[in-house]
Amino acid sequence: MDSLYLLIPVALVLVALGIKLLLWAIDDGQYDDLDKEAWRILQEERKGRGASAEEQRGDTKAGD
Repeated sequence: MDSLYLLIPVALVLVALGIKLLLWAIDDGQYDDLDKEAWRILQEERKGRGASAEEQRGDTKAGD
């Protein structure tokens, strides 16, 4: 029972810290555009050295 006097305030402080970090991330713009980086990676792959993604990986079709 005595340990609860320590554990409950520690848990409340950790929850408050987590909420503060979440609000900081939201205010900082971390969740503004979640799809931009995924699309950027795909666009960079297409802008490669002139070769398609399949050619860069070495994939070829049997009839080509």
